Amino acid sequence: MIYLIFFVLICFIILIMFANKKQRKSLWNRHVVITGGSSGIGKAIAILAAQDGAHVSILARNVEKLDDAFREIKKYIVTEDQIITRVPVDVSCLEAVENNLLEIEETIAPIFMLVNCAGFAACGRLEDLTERDIKSLVDVNLLGTIYSTKALIGRFKKRREGIIVMTSSVVGLMGMFGYSAYSACKFGLRGLAESLIMELKPYNVSVTLALPPDTDTPGFENENKSKPLETKLMSEAGGLHKSETVAKQILEDALRGHLFSYVGFESFILTTLCIGMSPFSSIIELIIQFILLGPLRLIGAFYIKQFENIVLKCFKNPNIQEKKD
Repeated sequence: MIYLIFFVLICFIILIMFANKKQRKSLWNRHVVITGGSSGIGKAIAILAAQDGAHVSILARNVEKLDDAFREIKKYIVTEDQIITRVPVDVSCLEAVENNLLEIEETIAPIFMLVNCAGFAACGRLEDLTERDIKSLVDVNLLGTIYSTKALIGRFKKRREGIIVMTSSVVGLMGMFGYSAYSACKFGLRGLAESLIMELKPYNVSVTLALPPDTDTPGFENENKSKPLETKLMSEAGGLHKSETVAKQILEDALRGHLFSYVGFESFILTTLCIGMSPFSSIIELIIQFILLGPLRLIGAFYIKQFENIVLKCFKNPNIQEKKD
């Protein structure tokens, strides 16, 4: 009976949420810049933006991947006036980022939306990560987003409009075995996003923090090569999502001015549980969070115990890795 009541309550809340959706902004003839736009979620967002009639600039380090993505994205333009461009740049270098963003603003159009998708995960126990691993994670995942955002904030404020998307992760809300350094970077993005919301609210500039679950991308495939067994077993609970599905949700949430963007029921639970001192967009949203926090805490505790049991099982049975292989 309790579960039935809880299910009905969830359905009621979801209906309210859909009824109170914010108006979606248009990308038609707007300029969208995507760091990490040569593959994975970034490229999928670039394709969707092109289909919405936007000018799209993709930034990444790998020139060959940029060229391939550029040709693919151009297939999805809907008008002959749309401009698609690619810029090879290392987002961990502030000067390079600022110079390139200034140049594409002057040559294409004022930037309306910045999507920070540049990032990668190096999985493993903290003691096994090298200094180079840790520095690269911080440089790309955290500083790369800070630098790109810093380069455009002044222009957004001057124009009194703009959208900033920061791609964090579900492990940007909770720590998980094997993601110590990576999770620290993604946690940092939440602090960045929430601070900037306060700074930019008077200027009509919105910030969206994307929290994608495991997504089927080249980066995820590479991440799996070093992923500890404990991490693999924990990740199985959330499943694997298509990059197109995640990209569509991120773009939709960003254009509606939502703070958090998530995919799937597990991510909904986690996001609500970790709401803390985050801003709320409406009284309805606040009431929903107030009602759900207690029951969801019990569900969250169940997941935590499951994860702890996985770690203990692997610790007590050293040969489990060989059996899994």
